Amino acid sequence: MEAESIGLHGVRETLLITLRAKAAESALPDSLLRDRFAADLLRRLDGKAKTPDVGHDMTIGIAMRAYMLDRWTRAFIDRHPDAAVLNLGCGLDTRILRLDPSSSIAWFDVDFPDVIALRRRLFPERAGCTMIASSITERSWIDEIPSDRPAIVVAEGVLPYLSGQDVLDLLRRLTTCLSGGEIVFDAYSHLGIELLRFNPSLRATGAELRWGIEDARALERDVAGLTLLEDIHNYDAGQIARMSPVARVAIHFFSAIPMLRRMGRLLRYRF
Repeated sequence: MEAESIGLHGVRETLLITLRAKAAESALPDSLLRDRFAADLLRRLDGKAKTPDVGHDMTIGIAMRAYMLDRWTRAFIDRHPDAAVLNLGCGLDTRILRLDPSSSIAWFDVDFPDVIALRRRLFPERAGCTMIASSITERSWIDEIPSDRPAIVVAEGVLPYLSGQDVLDLLRRLTTCLSGGEIVFDAYSHLGIELLRFNPSLRATGAELRWGIEDARALERDVAGLTLLEDIHNYDAGQIARMSPVARVAIHFFSAIPMLRRMGRLLRYRF
């Protein structure tokens, strides 16, 4: 297939960071993610999209994040063969291809209209999958989600770009309109957000990081019905070993200081 044209800017352009990272990590002989679909998409976009230089350590970090969110999603749909999966801010994420769920799973990919238009051109139609063209902060899109199915909401690399109020409004809307399930996402402390502002890949897009969280249990108090199940902030030792010596030393240092140890984490809630 010929390379596809693309014209995304700002926060939308960050989808190219995750795509390139997943493709690059999957090309490594010791790949964790093994996402051949991301590599194929990147090849089809070659010459039509300027993908930011991600760097080896960020590549490994993004792959670890995606792998853990995949595991949580797979475990949920294994327990609930009639589940709904909401992939918020989906970008060009290939999670549905990596997990290859049964058509009995109602899968929803949600993102800005221009991102969904690009996704429709690149992804084949699939039974059970619906693409919704909307900002996730809009209220109307959730009316398209069945309220009688157990649901898992996945937000990878999305919530930190929203305001704190938008995050709370979104979580409250999800927990109110859906019958129950889980919400899984990545989050950063305010210090982590400030440090990420200096990341060359993110700075190249012009995207603004906004929402940070210090105490994962604060969301239990702010959003009725949320219960924290997992708060993962420790790196897998096997994956740390794949990183550069500088990154390994930094992670070892950060892990010894509580404030630094929780700069980035993966969170899983039940509602």
